[in-house]
Amino acid sequence: MKIKTGDNVKVLTGKDHGKTGKVTQTLFHEQKQRWFVVVEGLNAMKRHMKPRQRGEKGQVLELSRPVDASNVMVIDPSSKKPTRVGYKKEGSTKKRIAKVSGEYLD
Repeated sequence: MKIKTGDNVKVLTGKDHGKTGKVTQTLFHEQKQRWFVVVEGLNAMKRHMKPRQRGEKGQVLELSRPVDASNVMVIDPSSKKPTRVGYKKEGSTKKRIAKVSGEYLD
């Protein structure tokens, strides 16, 4: 997978299209055989939690749901534009590069 935790991404489709955020988690769905990413503050849902103990108050939590990895693109660090990700071997290490500028992402 070309998107890693900590990358800045732009959402391409859905209710949050055009917004940017930081990837907090990457997930692989075994049955669907697809990658999903959780982007900080995007694709949010509200979860109503009942109180579990006496004296505790109920609360409404706002959680970020996973987005399909094909619906986001990594943002190029130099040009701030969405870019595809490629790989380049440097010695014995394999590094990710941005296709727009050719700059390293790692």
